[in-house]
Amino acid sequence: MTKPQNDPTPVQEVDEVVIRFAGDSGDGMQLTGKQFTDTTALFGNDLATYPDYPAEIRAPAGTLFGVSGFQVRLSNRDIHTPGDRPDVLVAMNPAALKTNLADLKEGGLLIVNTGNFTPRELEKAKYDSNPLEDPELAEHYQVVPVDLNDITLRAVEGLGLSNKEALRSKNMVALGMLYHAYGRPLDHTEEWLRGKFAKKPKVLEANLRALRAGWDVAANQELFKVHYRVAPAKLPPGTYRNLMGNQALAMGLVAARHLSGLELLYASYPITPASDVLHNLARYKNHGVLTFQAEDEIAAVTAALGASYAGRLGVTGTSGPGLALKTEALGLAVMVELPLLVVDVQRAGPSTGMPTKTEQSDLLFAVFGRNAEAPLPVVAAASPSDCFHAAIEAARIAVTYMTPVLLLSDAYLGNGAEPFRVPEAAELPTFPVRHAQPSGDFQPYLRDPETLARPWAVPGTPGLEHRIGGLEKEDGSGNVSYDPVNHEKMVALRESKVRGIARSYRPLEVEGDPDADTVVLGWGSTWGAIKGALKRAEDGGPKLAHVHLRNVWPLPDDLGEVLGRFRNVLVPELNHGHLARLVRSELLIDARPITKVQGRPFGAEELLDRIRTELAAS
Repeated sequence: MTKPQNDPTPVQEVDEVVIRFAGDSGDGMQLTGKQFTDTTALFGNDLATYPDYPAEIRAPAGTLFGVSGFQVRLSNRDIHTPGDRPDVLVAMNPAALKTNLADLKEGGLLIVNTGNFTPRELEKAKYDSNPLEDPELAEHYQVVPVDLNDITLRAVEGLGLSNKEALRSKNMVALGMLYHAYGRPLDHTEEWLRGKFAKKPKVLEANLRALRAGWDVAANQELFKVHYRVAPAKLPPGTYRNLMGNQALAMGLVAARHLSGLELLYASYPITPASDVLHNLARYKNHGVLTFQAEDEIAAVTAALGASYAGRLGVTGTSGPGLALKTEALGLAVMVELPLLVVDVQRAGPSTGMPTKTEQSDLLFAVFGRNAEAPLPVVAAASPSDCFHAAIEAARIAVTYMTPVLLLSDAYLGNGAEPFRVPEAAELPTFPVRHAQPSGDFQPYLRDPETLARPWAVPGTPGLEHRIGGLEKEDGSGNVSYDPVNHEKMVALRESKVRGIARSYRPLEVEGDPDADTVVLGWGSTWGAIKGALKRAEDGGPKLAHVHLRNVWPLPDDLGEVLGRFRNVLVPELNHGHLARLVRSELLIDARPITKVQGRPFGAEELLDRIRTELAAS
């Protein structure tokens, strides 16, 4: 369906728009947002998304803490974040309005489902009176009051559904309205509905009718003063998929399995927000991937370590407190020097914390959080699509240097989505693995002179018999040793091996203003906000440069020299200054942290304001 030729509503061309859907966790906001996102991707726009889930699995309807949101930014140019503040807010109930209205831009479009603004719903949202009756609301926003409940019920009349069953389709009315307002076709969503509800014909028909009713209401009742058009973006040529970070990470692990030539075992215990990695990898059995849902975190990591011992690529995934439970096995992996890969999709803590909200607060734990001297490398993904490439990098390090590796993502990346250009196989670096072969007197800890990696001996191979376990190893033979001098030597060798990984990094890239005297140093998911802040700074200062770390530990060998070129080093992080502390202690550079621990990512404008404030105070 397209805009009717006789529709008098003017069309305005815009470079981008940020839309947020908000309602109860049972209102289908994540589904609605994802469908709008997928249709936008097919249309050719660049996009970025930010799903925001309530912590409760099914929070009480109408409550402030039960609001679920989904923000999508679509643009005709290259973008890196889901936007700071929405241009459009769809509020399905009073609680959604109360928790999201402050974020809506002045003059923004506010679509409100009046059907849910009942006295009971207003009370649950802590409103003393109906905010829709406040004349100030219309002074600040373009208010579009519409009874989505009534439209839905009328659309599905005759299907024999109860009111409760029928109202489950009201999110499709809102989606149809937005499709009309922004010139999006219905075809993709209609096809998706036919697939999802193929065995439920009444539910399918209800959703189709609701979707089309939303389109018709927007077309015929002149709800919008203007329609908007965001032209397709001019992205580099290639084949694109719209991927969430957890999907991209799973695909990166599959690619690493092929690039290394190893079979892969992914063992994990379900935990928010890392569970989707397991769900996605379970679909790749035909690619030599075996998945195992363990009974707990310890069983998961030890199963993965067992797979590595057996000559496979062992991978486990977790989040938050799950990483703490894996630390004893991580120490064992350091001692036996096997290529274990641990994925940590970070969330807000401590303890259970806010399990559906994002944070970067596991960095120091990832670097130092094990007993004794147990060094291991840490890799961090920068964007949802970069999760693919970060997974390959982490696997390369693990098998090349015979070491466990921590791969850090977070809820913002794992649940966010953006266009992913599917690489050609020839573009990806291979790192084929050769297991040890019998050659006389086998020495399981006789190291490669360049990497300091010990040989990877598959158990059961004649001539490669050797000891395994957590007790200290004798250099070379691997026999149990309590010799103090040998222990100190082995500690130094394991440390040197990990430190030496930095020699394999690519040289750091410095982006931004070539005349800048301030560098913004980032890692992980702050990448998009930093890029956005630098772009905004081009119009009104200050002059800024940007360096971003994928390999967070060990720190790059050239980091000190690069940072030393600048008078100011600022480090934005969604924690209380973890990377800033590492830079200060390792490089003796006055790195100043810009921190945020609200369970929400930085916005680009917000970050630029924080940078200006920090520079003004220096």
